[in-house]
Amino acid sequence: MYFHDKRLQYPVRVESPDPVYARMLQQAIGGIEGEIRVCMQYFFQAWGSRGPSTKYRDMLLHTATEELGHIEMLATAVAMNLENAPTKVQEAGAADAIVGAVMGGENPRHIAEGMLHRHILSTGMAAFPANCEGVPFDMSHIYASGNLAADMYCNVAAESTGRVLAVRLQTATNDPGMRDMWSFLIARDTMHQQQWLAVIEELGGHAGALPIPNSFPQSEENGKFSYNFFATARDGTPPPAGRWTDGPSLDGKGAYSVVQNEPMGEEPVLGPARPDSGAQTEQMG
Repeated sequence: MYFHDKRLQYPVRVESPDPVYARMLQQAIGGIEGEIRVCMQYFFQAWGSRGPSTKYRDMLLHTATEELGHIEMLATAVAMNLENAPTKVQEAGAADAIVGAVMGGENPRHIAEGMLHRHILSTGMAAFPANCEGVPFDMSHIYASGNLAADMYCNVAAESTGRVLAVRLQTATNDPGMRDMWSFLIARDTMHQQQWLAVIEELGGHAGALPIPNSFPQSEENGKFSYNFFATARDGTPPPAGRWTDGPSLDGKGAYSVVQNEPMGEEPVLGPARPDSGAQTEQMG
């Protein structure tokens, strides 16, 4: 059950409406690094949360609901950047996305104007659940495994890439209101990164959480290969030394080493094609 307050979670102000920037904001709404992604990820992780303690489920629900407020803020920002935008600004926006034009072989005007027309025709100068190219968010990047530790690592990655995008969008505008909004959202990304890492710490830190799932007995895996870094240079050149090539493993259950990767199996030999497979006669001999 959820409640709605008509007031925004944080003020959203736009002093100089910019339809090109409105398009960029769409990535933070419906891109794979965006707010819809983390909102739905946290909700589905919470709704499937199992265990004797409900505190992780409750925590996820609190944060997922907070993310709904972030979507609302960004949707408002998109609408404000489209509202009363001078025609000359809209025309200037048509020159945006030159990179996309080069990659797609399209006219740059068609790309930017296409997004502006989508905002006008489909949504009446409002945001929609899609990325900056107009591709709808399809939920394919929602990670809810049912394993608390695995989900927390996914959440750290989601908040990290989301913060990268937020920083880029903050530096892409000189509008004071937009920069202030991003200062808030970036700060929340900082907290959420810390939050998910704190859960991992409560689960025993990396040593306690790894390997995931820690409920699978490691005696049933081939321990000979559990902590080897496979070097795959054809000439046998050793890889650069790192934390992962020498010393105790992070889970405290082994020691890292470097092994030159060599074939341990045989060349596959498959049987002949079946007569009803539609293969050539020569493949059936």
